[in-house]
Amino acid sequence: MCVSLRSPSFPLIIHRTTMKTFPSFQTHLQALEEKGLVVHVHREINKDTELHPLVRWQLRGGIPESDRKAFVFHNVVDSKGRRYELPVVVGALSINREVYSIGMGVPVDQIGKKWQQAKGNPIAPVLVNEAPCQEVCFIGDELDVDGQGLEHLPIPISTPGFDNAPYTTCSQYVSVDPENGIQNMGTYRGDAGLRQRAVHDLLAVRFRRSGKRHSEHGHVSRADQG
Repeated sequence: MCVSLRSPSFPLIIHRTTMKTFPSFQTHLQALEEKGLVVHVHREINKDTELHPLVRWQLRGGIPESDRKAFVFHNVVDSKGRRYELPVVVGALSINREVYSIGMGVPVDQIGKKWQQAKGNPIAPVLVNEAPCQEVCFIGDELDVDGQGLEHLPIPISTPGFDNAPYTTCSQYVSVDPENGIQNMGTYRGDAGLRQRAVHDLLAVRFRRSGKRHSEHGHVSRADQG
């Protein structure tokens, strides 16, 4: 398991002169903050019972879409009493159209066109030797140490009373077809109830096809999660 030390805690100071040419999640949060689209919660919040329902009230409680905001929870615990160093951000990608357009970098009426342009002009992946998301890594037996497996991450239970474990809800899964080398990426939920691995149900047709081909070749099907 690898994580970044670059927490989205606030206040966030970003030096524009050293900002990369592409936005990060931190710069995106900064942009939302400048627009008054972020609510900070500093009191203790249980990620297993309170966190997602609190944000979801915006969608079910009659609040106009334009008034919905992203939430940053700074004091997160679970039902077993574990405290987490990392804050949790919810709703920062698409809680309303304005938030979504800020992330896309275009006005609301240009979002569809931007998606069409992106799908028609895919960017080839670039291999790097190091990345911010690998600043802290726990590998192999290190994952068995308490606090160094997936339980180190404050992953909420998104639907208390229905979900059987914490689930990652915005996981990017990348698979490679063993016969033609074609990559496929999708956004799926991942069951993070185990210390060393997240479980993903291969519901998508392309992922199932890729997994079947790996099995036929005697390979262990692999999908990298980000």
